[in-house]
This record gives sequence, C-alpha cells and structure tokens, in this order.
Amino acid sequence: MRDGRIVAVGHDADVRELIGPRTDVIDLAGRALLPGFQDSHVHPALAGMTLIRCDLSEARDADETLATIRAYSDSRPDEEWISGGGWNMEAFAGGTPSRRQLDAIVPERPAFLINADGHGAWVNTRALELAGVGRDTPDPADGRIEREADGTPQGTLHEGAAALVGDLVPALDAADGLRALLAGQARMHAVGVTAWQDAMVGSAHPGLDPLGAYLRAARSGQLTARVVGALWWERDRGAEQLDRLLELRAASTVGRFRATSVKIMQDGVAENFTAAMNGSYFDGCGCHTGNSGLSFVDPAALREHVTLLDAHGFQVHVHAVGDRAAREALDGFAQALAANGRGDRRHHIAHLQVVHPDDVPRFAALGVTANLQPLWAAHEAQMDELTIPFLGDERAAWQYPFGDLLRTGATLAAGSDWPVSAPNPMWGIHTAVNRVLPSFAEPSDQVFLPEQRIDLTTALAAYTVGTAYVNHRDHDTGTIEVGKLADLVVLDRDPYAGPTAEIGEARVLGTYVEGAAVYAGEGL
Repeated sequence: MRDGRIVAVGHDADVRELIGPRTDVIDLAGRALLPGFQDSHVHPALAGMTLIRCDLSEARDADETLATIRAYSDSRPDEEWISGGGWNMEAFAGGTPSRRQLDAIVPERPAFLINADGHGAWVNTRALELAGVGRDTPDPADGRIEREADGTPQGTLHEGAAALVGDLVPALDAADGLRALLAGQARMHAVGVTAWQDAMVGSAHPGLDPLGAYLRAARSGQLTARVVGALWWERDRGAEQLDRLLELRAASTVGRFRATSVKIMQDGVAENFTAAMNGSYFDGCGCHTGNSGLSFVDPAALREHVTLLDAHGFQVHVHAVGDRAAREALDGFAQALAANGRGDRRHHIAHLQVVHPDDVPRFAALGVTANLQPLWAAHEAQMDELTIPFLGDERAAWQYPFGDLLRTGATLAAGSDWPVSAPNPMWGIHTAVNRVLPSFAEPSDQVFLPEQRIDLTTALAAYTVGTAYVNHRDHDTGTIEVGKLADLVVLDRDPYAGPTAEIGEARVLGTYVEGAAVYAGEGL
C-alpha cells in the first residue's frame, strides 16, 4: 500500500521485493483479509444517540427493559426528558408497551423511547399531556395511536404518530450530535465497516437529523468512513421540496461525505400492520381485517417524484417492506426509465420483506438494486409471533426472496439498518447463507425459506462491492485490486475454511481506511 492505495496483490514472492526499511509488515498467519465491509442502509448517528442516552438494545424482556429505564432515570435526576430507545416489540404483549408501565418508573418527567425498528415510540402519560395528545386526538394520516378501550392513548405511537410527542424532545446540541455520530462510527469500524449509506439525513425533525454532525466530522477529519447521505423526502410535501434537496446536495459534499441520494419511505412495517400490502392483514383468528397497510406517498405522486428526482441526477432510495410498496416503487422507477432513459443513478429499494413473485424479475429488468437486510430473514420471536400469523401462509412464503432475486439477475447490496438490528456484517452474511441466525443469538432450528439461501461469495459481495456499486464507489473500493483504496478488514479466520454454520462466529481483528487503522482488536 502506498498513499492509501493498493500497489500489489499476490503471494509472498510477488510482493517481497516491495518491502523497504520503512514498510510496516503484518503477518496475518493464515487469517482472512477482505475488502472493508460496506453497509447499504444504516443509521449510525441515530444508533449513537441511543448509545449516549437510554439504551435498551441489550434488554431481553420487559423486566430488563423496565429495569434499564429505572437505572437510567435514577442516574440522571436533572434530565428534562427520558429519551433513547432500542426496546424490542416481542418483549411486550402485542408489541405495544403501556404508558402505565413507564408511569410507574418515570411519573413526573416526560419519557419518549423509540423502539428497535424505529417505527414507533413508547411514551408515558406526562409526555402525552405535554403534547396535548388525548382521547379526541385523531390518528395522523401516516400513523396510528394505540388506544385503550375508551380511546385514551395507550402509550405506543406507531409511525407518524410518534412525531406528535417526538417533536417536543430536545434535540442533541452540536457537541452531543457529533459525539453520537463518532460513537456510531466507532461501532461500525469495530465490525469491519469502512463505508455506508445513511438512510436519513436532512430531516425536518432536528432531533433526528445527523447532517450537521456529518459535515462537522468531515470538515475536521474525524469522519473516517466513506458515507453517502440519503436526504429525507418529507412525505407530507411534494415536488416543491426539490429546491431544498438541490441546495442540500450542493452544500453537502465535504471530505468523505456526500449527500447524493434521496430516501423515500413508502410504507411502515409488518409488525404494526403499516407495511403496504396488496391484500389485507389477517387477525389472530385468521380472518381478513380489511387493513392492508399504508402507502405514505400516493402511488401516482410517487411515480412523478421518482421521475423528477431521477431527471435531476438524484439516486432514489426507497423503503418498501410490503409487496404493494415494492410494486409502487418499481412502478416509479419504470416511469423514470421511460421518461428519462437509463442513466447511472443506481436506484435501490431497501428491506423487501414481502415481494410478489411477479415483481421479482423487475429488479433486473429496471436496473434497480435489491437492498437487503439479511438478519431479518430468519425465524425468531418477532417473525413467528408478530408477523407470520398476520400475513398468512401465501405471503409469508414471499418474504426476503434473496435467492429468487439473485436467480433473476438482480444486483444485490446488503446492510443492517442498525440500530434496528445489529451492525455486524458477518452475522448478516451468516443469516443470508443459512437462513438461521448465528448460534449465539438463540435461533430457531428451523431454516427460514431454505430455497432463498444464497452462497457465501454472493453474500460477501453484497456487503462489499454490491454496496460500493450503490454508492458509486466501486471504481475505487469494494474489492482488493491494484490501484484501489486500501479499505480493508482482517478476520480471525477464513470464512470459507469452516462449515457455514460457523460463519457468524468470525471476529474482526482490524479495520483499515486507506491503509490507516481505524479499529484494532485483540490478536493482530
């Protein structure tokens, strides 16, 4: 490596003559050297915010969650709001914890805690009072207030309803915003990630917007990762926000950061019945409910917005969990292609939990990348208790069709959506290959839709060159080649050398950006 780039690749005899008196030589002793991992859909700054506030991500059940909140509250008696998040829906009956549980711990101060998937919040009575949210408050168009029998808010706010209280939570100041981003970056480097796409920057919600922190870190040299920011599309507005997005893009190319993508959130999630489906959800008795989820952006308007953004050179990054949302996004990309021709925008659709079989071949045909979050493609409590029973057998069999997407020629990229799920790429790769979680995660023994497994090389490529492609960095990252940047990761083992059941046990020993160590673990 010289000046941050790879100058030779080969065996000892091929590179030994390049070793000089000032060369650092690291003998990997048979361990694996890979291109640095890249995450195609992640929120490190939001995760870092949770890390420095009330972090509930390690709590295994309701009792541990409540104990963690109590300890945090007791340790910060002067904090105006108790905020943070990471609680797991499966820890609570129906996935909806009550305000009364929080009231018993934090009765006088408002509490606002985002759940692990980021699609809802848990609040106490004091927070609801301050926000003026009560029995007569209507559900917003893009969300739902969970209610008690008499209509009183129960304490769980789904999707856009969370903003009714969340807009009151004090934003992090500039120093804490930077601290949160750097905490998230350190965690990403520790699991071998050298680049990512942040799926929400430039939001109208100042408490959740990391754009300023990214720009400060990029200017100061503290941003050691390569980051594309996906500018947030305000779903209650239309094409009039284009000028704002153009201004943000022009002002946000600094160092290793650039904001060249636009994120459109088209639906919610299946667990709270807001993912947009072509047919209705079932109830616990197997009957149709009449609710088929929410399309946050009108489908006709979505087609126009995608076409407009494509014409102005933006990449479009769509959140689509349900099969209707995926189809609506693909229809948008089809209209953009017909109107503008095939450019090099590298549009992508993230999550893809349920995809109708008729739509799977459209990814390759339209040149749309399938942006996968593999850790979700396994049997676990949230899947088995809060999802499959309400999708029904047919739709449940359409979930996370990685194998079908690959077989039809789609380009695959992969990410974690951390803090929704763990940021470790090797765990995601393990799950993509095996369709079960790593052994230490207490997985089910049942393989989840085994026909959708993909091979190890394909999974590794999705986390390296696949995401590099999405981020327009495949020319200089994503593979180990002469002339490319020395963004690298060292594992404690060769993942090809052992059984696939052990892939998730691989540990990162070192992470390098342009040849400089950004993480050094034990054993290297």
